[in-house]
Order: sequence, then C-alpha cells, then structure tokens
Amino acid sequence: MTTYVLVHGAWHGGWCWRQVAAWLREAGHEVHTPTLTGLGERAHLASPDIGLRTHVDDIAGLLTYEDLREVVLVGHSYAGLVVREAADRMPERVSQIVLVDAWVGRDGESLDDLAPEFFREWVESVTVDGFLATPPPAMVGVTIPEQVEWLEAKLTPQPRLTFSELTRLTGAVDAIRCRAVLCSPKRPMPFARLAGEHGWPITVLDVGHDAMVTAPRELADILLEGV
Repeated sequence: MTTYVLVHGAWHGGWCWRQVAAWLREAGHEVHTPTLTGLGERAHLASPDIGLRTHVDDIAGLLTYEDLREVVLVGHSYAGLVVREAADRMPERVSQIVLVDAWVGRDGESLDDLAPEFFREWVESVTVDGFLATPPPAMVGVTIPEQVEWLEAKLTPQPRLTFSELTRLTGAVDAIRCRAVLCSPKRPMPFARLAGEHGWPITVLDVGHDAMVTAPRELADILLEGV
C-alpha cells in the first residue's frame, strides 16, 4: 500500500481530487486530500495574511499529526511550490513528489517571479482587497457544462500573498525522487520549462490544466505508475 497526499492548486480545495482519490483507494492505497487554509470548506478562515508559508505549514502539519511516512506527495499548479517546500522541511517523510502542471521555484523565488508577464498582469487585474478572484473554468481547461457548474460552485478566492511570498528551500528536496505531469503542454505557461530545467521525467496528459476534474481516471493511472 502507498500513501498519497494530493494537494490542490489555487482557488480549489481537497474536493477537486474526489474522483482521483476514489480510483487510488479502489487500487488499495491510502489517500489524503487536505484543503489549504482559507479555501474550499476552510474559506471561513480566509485572510489576506495567508501566504505560501501558511499552506506549507498545513501540509507539514498533516504529515506530522497523521504520522505519514513514505508519502507520494502530489502538487497541482500553485501547490508545486507548497509540496516542494513541505518536502524540503520534512524529507524523511516523503518518498516521491509528483508535480501536476505545477509551478516550481528555487529558494527565494515566488510564483510571481516564475510567471510570464501576461499572467502577472491578469493576476493584478483580478486582485481585490488582497484576494484573487476566481477564474472562469475554461481558463483551467474545464468546458463540459456539468463540470463547469460543479467547479463554479466550489472555487473560492485565493489570498494574493500566496503568489508573492518567497519559497524557502534548503536543498533537501532535491534528493527526493520527482516526476512531472504536463496537462496543458500547448498553453503558454512555463510548466514544461520548469520541469525540464530540473531534468525530471515527464509524462504528458493533454487534457487541460484541471486534469483531476476532466480526466481523473487517466491521472490516477499515471499516479499509480512507479510507486
């Protein structure tokens, strides 16, 4: 049995992994789908003071209090920064990292630093009172009406500080086995370049950014490989 911790990206919550988690559990594995502070069912805790460090603390706390070890730590999009910093802090608990269309920073970099100019401009245009307004589902590759309705009902504003706070890494994370899944290789985002710069193995799943919503079985099958 493998223990998976699936960490959602910006605006989402643990709810977005529902179908992926079901497939992994059906295959006999333990699965955790935490919701980061201020998002999803934890939106009542939302504050402009919530940053990347808060979310790293969320995952580090889960690993500690659930006493999880030999974990496959999966981060989607923004959560690439979250899971890498959490793993860097607690490398003895993580056996593998899987980055799904994810942002990847080096020590002292933020998502803002990594983002192309057009994305930074969009972020500024949707920032209100310290929060990023939710994006349209089509922006994350979700276009089927039923899925659009489901997503629109559950997305929550993202604290702006999570994109500007700098990641803190000692380098311990670089010793952990890592692989990348690219879900939107044709879009002008830097996920392929960021993964390529680290030399990680790459699997392409050409279904749009929110693969856990649009292709949960296919993504689950990829996560089951090599564990």
